[in-house]
Amino acid sequence: MRPIALPPVAAAGPTESPMVRQASNVRVIEVRDGDSMARVFRRVGIDDPALVHQLAYASRHARQFRNISPGKQFHFHFDEHDALERVVYQVSALESYRAVRHAGGFATSHLRQQPAIHTNLKSGSIQNNFYLDGLRAGLSDKLIMELTEIFGWDIDFALEIRKGDRFTVLYEEQYLEGEWLGSGNILAAAFVNRGRIIRAVRYVDRAGRAAYYTPDGTSMRKAFLRTPLDVFRISSHFNLRRKHPILNRIRAHKGTDYAAPTGTPVKAAGDGKVLFAGHNGGYGKMIKLAHGQMYETRYAHLSRYARGIRKGSSVRQGQVIGYVGSTGLSTGPHLHYEFYVNGQVRNPVTVKLPNGKPIARAELQRFHELTKPVLAVLGNHALHPNYVNRAAKKPTSASDS
Repeated sequence: MRPIALPPVAAAGPTESPMVRQASNVRVIEVRDGDSMARVFRRVGIDDPALVHQLAYASRHARQFRNISPGKQFHFHFDEHDALERVVYQVSALESYRAVRHAGGFATSHLRQQPAIHTNLKSGSIQNNFYLDGLRAGLSDKLIMELTEIFGWDIDFALEIRKGDRFTVLYEEQYLEGEWLGSGNILAAAFVNRGRIIRAVRYVDRAGRAAYYTPDGTSMRKAFLRTPLDVFRISSHFNLRRKHPILNRIRAHKGTDYAAPTGTPVKAAGDGKVLFAGHNGGYGKMIKLAHGQMYETRYAHLSRYARGIRKGSSVRQGQVIGYVGSTGLSTGPHLHYEFYVNGQVRNPVTVKLPNGKPIARAELQRFHELTKPVLAVLGNHALHPNYVNRAAKKPTSASDS
């Protein structure tokens, strides 16, 4: 193994106007809010409904050309007589849909370029909070959020993070023709939280399913999320002797209140079925989920429900089921979250969560073979308090892990 020299990050250029003439025969249109194919064509000077219909409804990739998104770009190529030759819908730096014009309409194709993959290793310690210290260590917003998802079943990032905790992450970086495109998959990561070391490694099984596991093959994914919100602060803890702020009398607070802006998405803590979705007295708009025979979770004071959430519907862990609000007896926007085990209420912050599925026995040998080099790069030395960031070595099996 040898260190990899990463190409320099390309500086961001000025923001382009909605229409930029890149060359004498190429015009670029940026999709705006509310744009349709017809509007995009008219903005480039083509007012031909029949031509638009050929591309948006009669071509092989018609659906992709119809379902356009703000911020994406169309590249219109013209010949020397200013007649349209082809159209390219640039979905991302790596993916595009191309339509070449011919006498009967358009011949379309889907192109996806493969970026060059390098690995990088970064480490940091907690001085303020994980988000700020992650940025200080050189991690992107995307990587920080992914790390909270990976370790979120074992660490409560609102309550359990302490000054001096440490983290290390080995991840992919994507380059195209020397230009940095962004971070890719997290290959392995470690977190030292209040003295305990938690490691996670990415593994793609024979069926192509990717997930994160401990080095011995135990799933990082528990049967339940520790918290049903991504962005929050705890405004009121579980307390069966709490004095109610509105009723002004002792009334058990059977859950945890997570203060967050109105409209913040609320996620299902685990796979399950909707027992109830409606108004429930002081709870306001509320959802109750059953997770098998033993577990139940409740989400209250919602502003609204997500589409398709009704009694009897099935939900998946992490699926958005509603949005933070202040309905019912509430002093401000927040989520009231309750957790029940065999009908008995439990503190959702401290309740022991059941484990997810481990690596299948038939996959275990392959798992160890593919993850061992990656975990070796992560290394125990990276968790030492005096560890200094350095270029990572490229694991020989990283692309397979």
